Amino acid sequence: MSTPHVVVIMGVAGTGKTTIGPLLADRLGVPYAEGDDFHPPENVRKMSSGTPLTDDDRWPWLDAIGSWAHGRAGRGGVVSSSALKRSYRDRLRAAAPGVVFVHLTGDRKLIEERMRQRKGHFMPTALLDSQFATLQPLGGDEAGVAVDVAGSPEEIAARAAEALSHLG
Repeated sequence: MSTPHVVVIMGVAGTGKTTIGPLLADRLGVPYAEGDDFHPPENVRKMSSGTPLTDDDRWPWLDAIGSWAHGRAGRGGVVSSSALKRSYRDRLRAAAPGVVFVHLTGDRKLIEERMRQRKGHFMPTALLDSQFATLQPLGGDEAGVAVDVAGSPEEIAARAAEALSHLG
């Protein structure tokens, strides 16, 4: 299965964007880009210290992701980005019309436990509450699907690929 779409894997920290993204890209036969790699160093410093990012912090990051997605238009790709707010997704769509979203969702306790288990990541569990407070789920007019994060990474990626196949 392949897709000419650029797929943005979105969700709060700890939902598995970095794990599911490459698996989904492999299933779709397209390249994967890690959204965290687009953060300027100052953003990483802020998050590492437990300080939530502001919208002004996020704009350059979203623009960099949008530029990557624009460059993959018509050829497909998968990129991770929390894309928590509608305005963030609108900015990504403005840069790369036709992007679709896979919103990784799940039980807060499961997500927090997964965050506690990961090693070497800059995002502390203390910021999870701010992530959930900021989250605006996909609207009915937004191209995308919601996929529950319960189960193995392979199962989640398979569910995401199946859901995307119904978008056309």
